[in-house]
Amino acid sequence: MPNEHPIIEKVHSLSGQIVDWRRQLHQYPELSFEEIGTAKMIAGTLKQIQGMKVEEGLGVKTSVVGTLTSGDGPTIALRADIDALPIKEENIIGYASKIDGVMHACGHDAHTAILLGTAHILADMFNKGEIKGTVKFVFQPAEESTDEYGLSGSPYMVQAGVYNGVDAAVALHMCPWLHVGEMQMNDGYSMANVDVFQGQIAGSGGHGAYPELGTDPIWMLGPLMQALHGVVARKVSALDSAVVSIGQIHAGTASNIIPTEVSIEGTIRSYTPEVRDLLADELRKAFSIVENLGGSYSFNVQRGEPALKNSPVVNEWVLAATKELYPELAIVKGPFGMGGDDFGYVTQILPGSMFFLGCGRKGDIQRDLHTPIFDIDESCLSIGAAILVQTAIKFLKGEASL
Repeated sequence: MPNEHPIIEKVHSLSGQIVDWRRQLHQYPELSFEEIGTAKMIAGTLKQIQGMKVEEGLGVKTSVVGTLTSGDGPTIALRADIDALPIKEENIIGYASKIDGVMHACGHDAHTAILLGTAHILADMFNKGEIKGTVKFVFQPAEESTDEYGLSGSPYMVQAGVYNGVDAAVALHMCPWLHVGEMQMNDGYSMANVDVFQGQIAGSGGHGAYPELGTDPIWMLGPLMQALHGVVARKVSALDSAVVSIGQIHAGTASNIIPTEVSIEGTIRSYTPEVRDLLADELRKAFSIVENLGGSYSFNVQRGEPALKNSPVVNEWVLAATKELYPELAIVKGPFGMGGDDFGYVTQILPGSMFFLGCGRKGDIQRDLHTPIFDIDESCLSIGAAILVQTAIKFLKGEASL
């Protein structure tokens, strides 16, 4: 997409370096809360930028936050996640993961490289006095997983005050179902609340030859499963987004022993707070069916990240910036699905926008997120950096306001 826009020219001059950063990160992926080498690389790169204040370990020991400021004006935060997944890469490429069983299969290496490039370009403009205000570059660990307290990286950084004083936040995400030259945006709820439920059915158990002498929790499982799978179909409006999926069932120790307990675990996905609460209540009611069958139950819901709620106003900034840079870039409107992203913690407290940037190669197979063959067309990196730069400029110059 040829264009003479000065921001595109600035990004183009740095495009090779952005690719190099992405490939370096891709070769050395690190899991959630373990991003020590990744954080060191990010901090070291930011410290080379004139005027950049670098803070490490805010909320999470592997977090890095860079700040450019003129001391006055509005404040915008740009966020990238930095962790990888426990997946063994199957791509035959020169920059494939060198860490066995760990892979950047969700594009966080690309997000990080894009934000590093964005930081360099905006710093040059700050140093030349071309823009005023404050930009925070938030490199957030642990988006993919939670710790023993059920928390990912974002809520810790929110609690640490990283977003205090920030007027708005913007993030992007790789989008393999769209090609380079396309992007997806959505106003309002765009990704799901992510909750996990655990339940146990208890009976007396017994000898497999004499089932009449006890109560059998595996037998109770049949009607319970029907009830669980019926919650979305019969308790949630067809106009609302909701998913209940059962991922684990554990029971028994031998073929001739009726167990005393069956454990069940699954995921609950929703968009609105009302449906989120409804699903938890209805699942609990579904478990209670075992009481009529001679059993007992326990049930618990662990609430995870909240739904991503995009601000229509901030989305308009991103869209306007994109159209100024790439007037022919195709915009797909619609929610991003029932996956989750802990950027939702940020959009709970301030206006924010996450957009999905097309990264698929035309003529190639679709390399989906969280698969061993995920990869990107690296030409999307410059596009992402240019859009973030231009969005920040429009906000800092007062061309976009809340």
